[in-house]
Amino acid sequence: MKRKRAIFWQMAVIVLLFSLAVTGCGAAGGAPSDSKTEYVIRLGHSDTEDNLINVSLQHYADYVKENTQGRVVIRLYPNEELGDNTDMAQQLVTGQLDAMMMPQGVEATYAPKIATLGLPFLFTSYKQAWAVVDDAEIAKGLTEGLSDYNMIQLAFWENGMRQITNNVREISVPGDVSGLRMRIPDDKMTEAIFRALGARTTVFSWNRTYDALKQGTFDGEENPIANIYANKINEVNQYLTITNHKYETKNMVFSQSTWKKLPKDIQQVLLEGASIYGKEHREAVAAQQDSQLEELKKAGMVVNESPDIDAFKVATRGVYTDFELQNEWTSNLVARIRNVISQN
Repeated sequence: MKRKRAIFWQMAVIVLLFSLAVTGCGAAGGAPSDSKTEYVIRLGHSDTEDNLINVSLQHYADYVKENTQGRVVIRLYPNEELGDNTDMAQQLVTGQLDAMMMPQGVEATYAPKIATLGLPFLFTSYKQAWAVVDDAEIAKGLTEGLSDYNMIQLAFWENGMRQITNNVREISVPGDVSGLRMRIPDDKMTEAIFRALGARTTVFSWNRTYDALKQGTFDGEENPIANIYANKINEVNQYLTITNHKYETKNMVFSQSTWKKLPKDIQQVLLEGASIYGKEHREAVAAQQDSQLEELKKAGMVVNESPDIDAFKVATRGVYTDFELQNEWTSNLVARIRNVISQN
């Protein structure tokens, strides 16, 4: 009888270990969706379920499942369900999370050169920005350092050209920003820009920003139109100013703890899909910007599409100087970026 019990428990342990091996991919949890599933990848991000980035991520998940014949299932966790962007990035470092959509401000903590993309008024169009991130040599340099923190970037995705909203006054010149209590993301470049404009900045979780604006904790925030629209910021901020003061990517980054466990054929599918749907996402952001802006106007938002951009450039010039003093590679990298811009 004792021998039978011992055999039973030995078999139970073997089954449990097998189940964990099949299901798990780094921090992946939960049971497989069907018998074909070998890997479940948890991917977190900070945007809402109806945001354009989540739509393209759903397409990406479908693509991966189909092209791996069901061996890989990607589970999406939007709206900071797994923590804010800073928290999720740390989970990649420790291997607790498989993947996330990482804003470049957070990514710059680990790969400092990527912050260069956010220098004020560096780009005047999406075409210019995309030409730079599509340049293989520049792109490789921008993500340099991620591997030191157990991370690998699969593809550049989009966040967009950033605009200013607030509930105090219309913004036309830099002085109008002075004194405003601004919610900002965890992004040193954004902080530098708005401090140069005289704002009072606070880093604050994005999924709590709507309520904070509604309660008057902040006067305003800054984001691409797609995010302003998806998060209904028009309901809590009256004024929107089209400054395009900063361009930002939001990129697909995996934990190396997960990535190294995946077979080469699955890695290839993940890479190809990340590129395909990253481009789908960025094109959707640009294509829908005008219609989303019109919807915001119809909803009652006061939109200033012609602020004094030259004055804003002058007011933020010192951000370049400070960035160059902090990083000896800045001048060369900015020159290479501007060379690509000049051809687009």
